[in-house]
Amino acid sequence: MAIDTDTARKIARLARIRVEEDRLPALAREFDAILGFVAQLEEVDVEGVEPMTSVTPMRLKRRPDVVTDGNRQAEVLLNAPDAREGFFAVPKVVE
Repeated sequence: MAIDTDTARKIARLARIRVEEDRLPALAREFDAILGFVAQLEEVDVEGVEPMTSVTPMRLKRRPDVVTDGNRQAEVLLNAPDAREGFFAVPKVVE
C-alpha cells in the first residue's frame, strides 16, 4: 500500500501532530518504509516458535509471596501531619 501526501496529512491530523506542508512527502515515504518493513515481517514463518521476553534465555528472580506489614509503621507515620496511637488522624467531616 503506497502512502501519498494526503494520507500522511490525514494520519498526522488523527495523531494530533502538526506537520508542515513541505515535510509531508518525506513523512509519506517514512510511512511507506514502515509498512514495507511490516510486510517483510508478515512473510516470516513463526509456526512453532515460542514467544520470548529477551534474546538471552533467563529466568526471572522470584521471591515468596508473603503478606507482611512492611515493618515501617513508625517511618510512614513520620509523614503524617497528625498521628495518634499508631494511625493517621484526620479531621472529623461528618456530624
